[in-house]
Amino acid sequence: MNVRVSETDLTAPPPLRKLSDTGLTPVMMRDILLKTIFRKNVEKVSDIAKAIALPLPLTQELIDGLRDMGLMQATGTLHATSSSEMGFQLTDGGKARALDALSQSEYYGAMPVPLEDYKTQVKRQSIRDIRLTREMLERSMGHLILPKGLIDQLGPAVGSGRSVLMYGPPGNGKSSIAEGIRNAMGDTIHVPHALAYAGQVITLFDPIVHTPVRQGDDAELSPLRRAAARSDTRYILCTRPTVMTGGELTLSMLDLNYNAVSRTYQASLQLKATGGVFIVDDLGRQEESPQALINRWIVPMENAYDILALQSGEKFEVPFDTLVVFSTNFHPNEIFDQAALRRIFFKVKIDGPTQEQFLRIFALVAKKKGIPLDEASLIHLLKMKYPTINNTFANYHPVFLCDQIKAICDFEGIPYQMRPEFIDRAWDNLFVKHEKIVH
Repeated sequence: MNVRVSETDLTAPPPLRKLSDTGLTPVMMRDILLKTIFRKNVEKVSDIAKAIALPLPLTQELIDGLRDMGLMQATGTLHATSSSEMGFQLTDGGKARALDALSQSEYYGAMPVPLEDYKTQVKRQSIRDIRLTREMLERSMGHLILPKGLIDQLGPAVGSGRSVLMYGPPGNGKSSIAEGIRNAMGDTIHVPHALAYAGQVITLFDPIVHTPVRQGDDAELSPLRRAAARSDTRYILCTRPTVMTGGELTLSMLDLNYNAVSRTYQASLQLKATGGVFIVDDLGRQEESPQALINRWIVPMENAYDILALQSGEKFEVPFDTLVVFSTNFHPNEIFDQAALRRIFFKVKIDGPTQEQFLRIFALVAKKKGIPLDEASLIHLLKMKYPTINNTFANYHPVFLCDQIKAICDFEGIPYQMRPEFIDRAWDNLFVKHEKIVH
């Protein structure tokens, strides 16, 4: 009998059948279990299993081991539900051991995945294996009016999983295009709650970056949940992640974040972006120079691995399986040397719209915002205003002008409408006149 295996099954991490499959030491598992029960005050095996992200049989095996050591004891069914599930709690010795373990690291909850196992999983779901078609990319950007030929340039760039530099004048949709690239992927990857390396735990899952595709505990098992039951429960099935940073990006964000109080590590931004997209918006506005930032990525982009360091100074390799999208308003030659440009695989210029494209964008925006188009106002805009800036159109102009017109109409207490004099008032806020301010 032929059984059809879904793509999710093929890329899923193998399920845990025995405790040794976790790749963790008995001491680490024991300490995390004790800390989790102590901090979360869970008693039922099913709740404990959910908290530490292990299958119920393996969780019961861990509990039985701790009972043999005198660190846990059964409470019977006194606090049980209608299922008459047995309850467990820490003994005084278990509480003492939990406090001792917490003094070394505050991490508790889901059992981590060894870094070497995670590297194998990253290969299973590599972003470079995505088969992105023209139709997929066009569908994800169907709401945008793009320059002619742009999809022809973006398609091979995104499909390769290599780095992309988008440059051009401000306000022409580079950020929206970057988001469209992410949306075009549309598939899923498995993200571990945390990683384990050299006895340290590094928290990886971030609800701001990672979006689970299944939530809650439905009574009926959906196909997704059945697939999850056949995979390592320490992972969460998520859409491919997107990390977007702008002027706030610093080099320190690309290193492990160590909390000296809790003695825990949090993954760097690019490690969280593994399997997805890392968007560096407004390149050139950061505290560090663009050259310094790109230098930080040279090794990862070329060799598909990054180097991080623990507080002890020990350095180690982590996978770098990320599509890096740089977006800047500067010409690349102004901010990079040729060596850096050579390492950015694709360079795509994003120009402003033509007059025809601008009018199409303006009509769509006006309709969306409930402002009827007025031919006299548009002619006034094109004949009287744009010649003053050398007919340089930008994608953000229609939104800005229409929002200004709405504000004017609200202030005047009249229905939304377009008039030449309203265009003049809106235009005055679009640009600031060059003049010397006398102090």
